[in-house]
Amino acid sequence: MSIKRNSAADLQSVSGDIEGNETTPLLTNGTVQIKAKGASFAISVFNLMNAIMGSGILGLAYAMANTGIVGFSLLLVLVSSLAAYSIHLLLKLCDQTGINSYEDLGERALQKPGKVLVGIAIIIQNIGAMSSYLFILKSELPAAIDSLLSPGSTGHAWYEDGRLLLIIITLCIVLPLSMSPKIGFLGYTSGVALFFMLYFVIVVVVKKWSIACPLPHNVTTLSGPFQISNSSDSECTPKLFVISSKSGFAIPTMAFSFLCHTTILPIYCELDRPTKAKMQNITNVVISLSFLLYLISALFGYLTFYAHVDSELLLGYDRYLPKDIMVMVVRLTILLSVLLTVPLIHFPARKAVILILFGGRPFSWLIHIIATLIILGVVLLLALFVPDIRNVFGVVGSTTSTCLLFIFPGIFYLKINTGPLRSFDSIGAVLLVIFGFIMGIISFSIIVITWARES
Repeated sequence: MSIKRNSAADLQSVSGDIEGNETTPLLTNGTVQIKAKGASFAISVFNLMNAIMGSGILGLAYAMANTGIVGFSLLLVLVSSLAAYSIHLLLKLCDQTGINSYEDLGERALQKPGKVLVGIAIIIQNIGAMSSYLFILKSELPAAIDSLLSPGSTGHAWYEDGRLLLIIITLCIVLPLSMSPKIGFLGYTSGVALFFMLYFVIVVVVKKWSIACPLPHNVTTLSGPFQISNSSDSECTPKLFVISSKSGFAIPTMAFSFLCHTTILPIYCELDRPTKAKMQNITNVVISLSFLLYLISALFGYLTFYAHVDSELLLGYDRYLPKDIMVMVVRLTILLSVLLTVPLIHFPARKAVILILFGGRPFSWLIHIIATLIILGVVLLLALFVPDIRNVFGVVGSTTSTCLLFIFPGIFYLKINTGPLRSFDSIGAVLLVIFGFIMGIISFSIIVITWARES
């Protein structure tokens, strides 16, 4: 059964007519189709929150230290607002065209090259993100487990081999979760991951009063003695505004922390009775909650370590509270949260591969399984054998993330929308594209300059 889509009112009417059969209209290529009951509002919120909140939360306190409390807050408001606005443009295009795929929007706007361009950007971005997440697990998980099971032990247990542990986790956890053909199924694991993030924020707030400032000059960590640079009372005064060469990393860090655009449309597609208003409400709730958690964790992390905050916040707690049970548990839960995010990021990457290679071919388990295995195989190999994956994918992220978050939504709206160019959304789309190009060039340049100075 399919019904031509004419307006949001028609969509609501169809939804009401079929409500008793637990079916819901689905927007696909300009038509309304009937499908089984989809994901609930709560499940969709959990999935989108998990897509947004990854390891990026660990770097926001460092960004605040290099921009100041007020400067960071203003930038966080700006980036979160632009992220929400770009999602609004994508959902508005979906509502106008009936298209529910980021790649298909690219094709509508820029023909076949647009579809391929978006697909490649999604694949590169998500493979890079998954590889960096698994790389973090390979590096940090053995030490986290060891600190919980036998603090101070110098033995050589099997779980201290990061590569072996990563292979086992990928085969036993990541692969089975990634095999699901529906993203709504991952809402349950996303709920667990969200709980872990909430615990992390609580620990950051509580431990603010466990580490005195000025910070001690000599501390003993699990890996041995460590000495920091001189810390004085003057450094225990929070800065409202800070401008330095490191401030340039703040906006890219925030932008990557709010990137969820590759999962927005799959979540919208599987939503129970999908409408633009309903998905917009989900987005507003998620962006607001993410903003709040980001701000709280960054503020209390900064007020704990001030100028000595690490680029990865947990390193500071490992240094000054190495045997604190809450710190050891939160270290493990953050890693588990990152682990549960990998299958969610895998979903749009696999979808992009299948769309580019096989077009609109009906669902095939064979193609689905092969694509899943190949993508996870590439990701696992990168995580296992690339020695410094963060810098490599830092460049990839500063380019593809900027395109997916700012540039593509703005360009697609300007190309597809038939309204006047002087409308609010059209002007907003132009500004979004300009901001995206400027931010991408600045962040890429900073990374290249940093590499040049270090070499």
